[in-house]
Amino acid sequence: MKIAARASAAQPFYAMSIGERAGILQAEGHSIAKLSLGEPDFGAPPAVREEMCRVMDGRPLPYSPALGLLALREAIAGFYRDRHGVEVDPARIVVTTGASSALLLVAAATTQSGDDVVIADPSYPCNRQLVETYGGRIVLAPTSPASRYQMDRAAAEAAWTPQTSAVMLATPSNPTGTSIPFEELESICALARERSAWRIVDEIYLGLADPGEDGAPARTVLETDSEAIVINSFSKYFGMTGWRLGWTILPEQLVASVENLAVNYFLCASTPIQQAALAVFSPESISVCEQRRHELLARRSIVLDGLEHIGLPVPVLPDGAFYVYFDVSSTGLDAQTFCHRALEEAHVALTPGQDFSTTTAHSHVRLSYAASRDELHEGMKRLETFINNL
Repeated sequence: MKIAARASAAQPFYAMSIGERAGILQAEGHSIAKLSLGEPDFGAPPAVREEMCRVMDGRPLPYSPALGLLALREAIAGFYRDRHGVEVDPARIVVTTGASSALLLVAAATTQSGDDVVIADPSYPCNRQLVETYGGRIVLAPTSPASRYQMDRAAAEAAWTPQTSAVMLATPSNPTGTSIPFEELESICALARERSAWRIVDEIYLGLADPGEDGAPARTVLETDSEAIVINSFSKYFGMTGWRLGWTILPEQLVASVENLAVNYFLCASTPIQQAALAVFSPESISVCEQRRHELLARRSIVLDGLEHIGLPVPVLPDGAFYVYFDVSSTGLDAQTFCHRALEEAHVALTPGQDFSTTTAHSHVRLSYAASRDELHEGMKRLETFINNL
């Protein structure tokens, strides 16, 4: 019996492995500062939890349409209209089992064997795995602090090949927490459009991006490129990680194909979770989410101040999500060793750059400040002691 080559070639996601080891240490009685996973500690807004309890009262819960409940797709479209001033036809929205399923469907629908997909280095590792699953080849566009660890048009052009079929962007980014300046995003999308390539934009953290100078919410790519493929999630801004619900917005020409893929891959997302998720779009829930976004800004300050005090440089300050990407090369340890020893000796869980990058794999570490203030303060104190004892 043979294991499929794609399964054998799949790489581990070290953030999850570290989280698993942290859980083992915690079960052994150790107190762990869990700063490795991008998981807000807030939970779903109260109205969503209440609605979930209401719909789970024994009533029949049939399959939903493969594209998702129409009421939820209309609510998502309304969210884009009210928050971003963009009109989106609900028929172009597909509700999925988490953003991961949305990424899988989009990769399946747009990648053929021999295609090249341009992705920034660093970037979210699972995107690379999904493209390769469908026979595509990842072409990494190197970034630097000067570009805020984000792809710009020059980097996209330099990475482009005759086989390039798509460019995949994330703004704000995991692991860096940095956003692509909107004018640069416009330019990259224009480049890809001119060359008949898909524009796949991960906006999972868009709701947690810093607002503009005028106080307006961060801008969606759909404002400049109505045919871009957008990936989003209920996990981050809405705090619904374990609920596993996301969505993608597609150009009209992709909808039928993605619907057929969704039927075959997943059938549909969970019906009661879709029903409960309708409550996140109420003014009450949006207010809760905005309060939490402001709380994350306070948590960011704790981490940035703490790392500066310890002497661990942050080359680019984040402006969204809940991550800080910092440099550990001054400690004399590579990133993986740093994270391993920080967990085992200081009981602080962090994620090495190896998950996200080739150029910064051994020098940088991702910290998630989605944890509570107390946990962040404790984590900074333990890291300082750890560094002083090296």
